[in-house]
Formats: sequence, structure tokens, C-alpha cells
Amino acid sequence: MDPKHLIDAFGTIGVFAIIFAESGLLFGFFLPGDSLLFTAGLLSATHSKGLPHLNVAIIVPGCFVAAVAGAQVGYEIGKRVGPALFRRPDSRFFKHEHIERTRAYFEEHGPKTVLLSRFIPIVRTFATVVAGIGRMDPRQFLVYNLAGAVLWSVGLTLGGYALGSSIKNVDRYLLPIIAAIIVVSFVPVAIEALRRRRTRTS
Repeated sequence: MDPKHLIDAFGTIGVFAIIFAESGLLFGFFLPGDSLLFTAGLLSATHSKGLPHLNVAIIVPGCFVAAVAGAQVGYEIGKRVGPALFRRPDSRFFKHEHIERTRAYFEEHGPKTVLLSRFIPIVRTFATVVAGIGRMDPRQFLVYNLAGAVLWSVGLTLGGYALGSSIKNVDRYLLPIIAAIIVVSFVPVAIEALRRRRTRTS
């Protein structure tokens, strides 16, 4: 799931497809959304040999549309087939634990979860489905979906572009940068896991 390899293999359309899937399709929870967006922005600013180059004027709006559309599809999935999901047995791509964890988070934080979950791997994929299951007001969901997509997809992509534009020979630091983004993106997940572990042992 190396973002550079994915971009090299599937190009711009592949980036859009992955962001779409990770934003609301249940099987997309394992995809590298954060690091992919940042890497796409980074590669949009570079012209180094051996590295794929993306057009920032296409990648930024395209990722935004993919993020919004993916979340809307996830919402409709939850709204239409939500009850059936809870009757499914666990599988490689579906675990009740992910749904229950996201539902608990959603109940605690309300509609703003749609916004905040954009920055939490795994949770962001299931939050849109749970919003649909909970019959969140469609217009309210759309507002938070749009806001979250701007902050997440546009923010991370432009952040990568800004870093790529300011560092010479960024290809030398590409792997450490990607690794750092992956680690940072999973910090909220690790914190939540530790919190739950302490709760169970206390």
C-alpha cells in the first residue's frame, strides 16, 4: 500500500478511485488516504526523473470531488442497507467491531463526527455509513461532508504540494516523509486504542 507505488501504477484516476473508496465504501477502510493525498500533492510539485508527476490543478479538485462523492455513497449505503449489515458475520473486509466503534464515537460527538472523522483512519470510512444508519439529516450531512472534504483532501494535498515546492531534491526524502505521514495519521487510532484498553483494565 505504498502511496508512491499506487500513484505510479494507477495514476491520477487511481488516486481518485482510492479516495472515493476510502471515504465511504466499507472495503476501503485499509486504503492509505492521508499519505496518498499528501504524496499526490508532493509529486505534483516535483519533476524528478523516476518519480510520477501529477497536475495539481487536476488532482486537488478531483480528490475533493472523490472524497465528497465517496462519503455520500457511504451515507446512502448506511441508509438503505444498514440493518442488514449488522446481521452479516465478520469477514476479512467487514468487522462489527469497526461499526460499533464508529457508532459509539458518533453518538458521543454527534454530527461533527462527519467532519472530525476525516482525519481518523478506519473511522472516516465507517462514519459515513453509520451516519446513514442513524438517519442523520441529509442536508446536515452534506454540509459537514463538504467541510470535512475541504479540510482533509484539499488541505493534505496542498500541504504536500507546498512541501514539495519548498524542498529541493525532495525525492531523496520521499520515503521518510511518507512514513512520517502514515505514523502521524494513526496517532488518533493509537490514542483511542490505549484509552479503551485502560477503560477495560480499570
